Amino acid sequence: MSPRAGLDHMDLVVSDLERSLAFYRELLAPLGWTQVNEISGERGEPVHYIGAPPPHRDFSLSLREAQSEAHPLPYDRYAVGVHHVAFSAGSRAAVDERTDWLRSAGAVIESGPEEYDYAPGYYAVFFYDPDGIKLEIVHKPAR
Repeated sequence: MSPRAGLDHMDLVVSDLERSLAFYRELLAPLGWTQVNEISGERGEPVHYIGAPPPHRDFSLSLREAQSEAHPLPYDRYAVGVHHVAFSAGSRAAVDERTDWLRSAGAVIESGPEEYDYAPGYYAVFFYDPDGIKLEIVHKPAR
């Protein structure tokens, strides 16, 4: 059996776990990310994993609260660390619907939704989470 390439999960450290958990759950549920599991991290802290329910889960996003002041806010995506995280949408309409939700939730939208020249049909919105981490929701048509 050959190894499967891909990512399993990504952990984000946030300033307010409850605020960020509510934001990400509401943002991602319409995209199929409806299951949340909680574990204890290596320091005993709560860690929440958000993903699609099995058997559709290929990747999950986890949230944990900051325990260090090493990286003060606002988040600088051009410093060492994550530049942005992109979530896949099944259609342009899903990108548009999530953009409407982002606007109603008061999220800061950097650009879009619109088509970008990264790839044919690449349609996305770029925005920021409550801590200023850049996020993207993208639809790329099947090739």
